[in-house]
Amino acid sequence: MLIASLLAAPARGEETTPARPSFEYLRQDEDWSALCEPARRMQWYDAIKCVPLSAGRAVWLSLGGEVRERYEYTHHPLWGEDPQDKHGVFLQRYVLHSDLHLGPHLRLFGQLYSALEDGRAGPPSPSEENRLDLQQGFLDLSTPLGAGAAATVRVGRQELRYGSARLVDVREGPNVRRKFDGGRVRIEAGGWQVDGIAVRPTRIEPGVFDDDINDAQALWGAYAVGRSPAWLPFGSSLDLYYLGYTEEEARFDQGTAQETRHTVGLRLWGERSGWDWNWEFIYQFGRFGRGDIRAWSVASETGYTARATPWSPRLGLSANIASGDRNPADRDLQTFNPLFPRGNYFSELALLGPRNFFNLHPALTVHPTARLSLTADVDCFWRLEHDDGIYSPSGRLLRSGRGSAARYVSTEFSLNATWQIDPNMSLTGIYAHSFPGAFVTQTGPAKDIDFLEITLTAQF
Repeated sequence: MLIASLLAAPARGEETTPARPSFEYLRQDEDWSALCEPARRMQWYDAIKCVPLSAGRAVWLSLGGEVRERYEYTHHPLWGEDPQDKHGVFLQRYVLHSDLHLGPHLRLFGQLYSALEDGRAGPPSPSEENRLDLQQGFLDLSTPLGAGAAATVRVGRQELRYGSARLVDVREGPNVRRKFDGGRVRIEAGGWQVDGIAVRPTRIEPGVFDDDINDAQALWGAYAVGRSPAWLPFGSSLDLYYLGYTEEEARFDQGTAQETRHTVGLRLWGERSGWDWNWEFIYQFGRFGRGDIRAWSVASETGYTARATPWSPRLGLSANIASGDRNPADRDLQTFNPLFPRGNYFSELALLGPRNFFNLHPALTVHPTARLSLTADVDCFWRLEHDDGIYSPSGRLLRSGRGSAARYVSTEFSLNATWQIDPNMSLTGIYAHSFPGAFVTQTGPAKDIDFLEITLTAQF
């Protein structure tokens, strides 16, 4: 995982449109109107990025897509507890989208998605296979509000990603990205962007056009982003948010019950004089069955890039902590819930999730050429509370905390190489090794994990 890219990702698609657009993390954020001028077309696919459908280009269509081919092999998955794949797994993703602009205020966006899996020892998970379905299909209605302000109402199926993707993300690492059904209202004014959302996640089924709304979960709230407000020091930007969440049968080490959780948070982020920072403070409260929820998390990432040095090395340190349940015998719950986080939360191995933990995660990234980046990182992971277990990024309980008082879970070392072959094609190679700690050895299989991934991605 390239840590520096996480800092840059939230800003994509929200700055002034460049003369030459670029591909975005959320493809619906792209604006290819600049290519309505034939003189600006440079790539083979540029002719389909803006297809005028009326005189004066008031109505125009943009087409695009993605092909992702991935091979991955995990030796001793989940420290030897999960079935062993014989020869590795081949994962394929094919995506097509259309973006229709009907004048300056009305827009229709649609996206078809096909994700295929071959080679898994057991059945594929919902994050690995979805043969064909509607990934996105929404309508945007926008209107100016005066004094440079604007509002946009979005209704339909859509991908969502906020901040550093610690709480709401599309889950890019796995083969199947996450999506939601519902509505969003965005207001942009005075250097601030404020979103109000009311959505439910989409239940992923492996067949053809069989995904539906997950009525057992809901997400609502407001997320505000202020870019470098004058009253913040060092040119920092600020995120402020409230997110409400409910789930009919939430599962924790303590047990299963209905969960209603309210999350309030603050994020400070920016860069200056080679330094970059991304610090987040989160508090949660609510109800779990007949008990109260009181949970929290503090996440930080700080780095320095020596741009005047050959290969522009960046040395970064991520230090994070999230609460766990202190007493499984009482009704109250203190386990932090990251809601809908990125799938590869700490690394592409995607083994552990951010619940009941504290970790230190140093990383070094270098750029031997303008198109090649290399990252080496180490993640040291402990449990915070003895009586709570460890969880996957999806929230699955991996090991109960009741079989051991040890805190040390694992140490993971990984190497990541990314070659940007050209503006629309990249090749990534990743190797990771997980060393099990005392908690793992005392609660079940405890074999070292080796992970290899090779991914080729092409976008247009």
